[in-house]
Amino acid sequence: MAISFNFIETKDVVSQKNKVKSWIKSVAEKRGFKVGEISYIFCCDDYLLDINKTYLKHDFYTDIITFDYTDAKKISGDLYISIDRVRDNAQELNLGFEQELHRVIIHGVLHLLGLKDKTEEEAKEMRKAEEECLKSLM
Repeated sequence: MAISFNFIETKDVVSQKNKVKSWIKSVAEKRGFKVGEISYIFCCDDYLLDINKTYLKHDFYTDIITFDYTDAKKISGDLYISIDRVRDNAQELNLGFEQELHRVIIHGVLHLLGLKDKTEEEAKEMRKAEEECLKSLM
């Protein structure tokens, strides 16, 4: 298992890294998966917008893009997170930055575990799963 936290054009914003890694592992294990290689890349809005345009052909800001390399029951992927979006979302939702950051971190893991959020029903299920996971971090 290797979970890494990388920072491009932004400062380190992840506190208690070992606790977060254990949390991610426990979320995966509860759903019958093992953790392979997961790389979090924290960046700014413009960096993630460029990735969104280049690889997904989307011309809008987003908080996370997940590149899924999961093989069978071993989750792996590159998860790009915009710190700017996380900060703005936290402010808009009247949440603490760290709480919103944890939600986005686990959102990417849930994608690796097979959850989707394209439809209204999928998004509702994703939010429910995020809330359950956040409770287990406390």
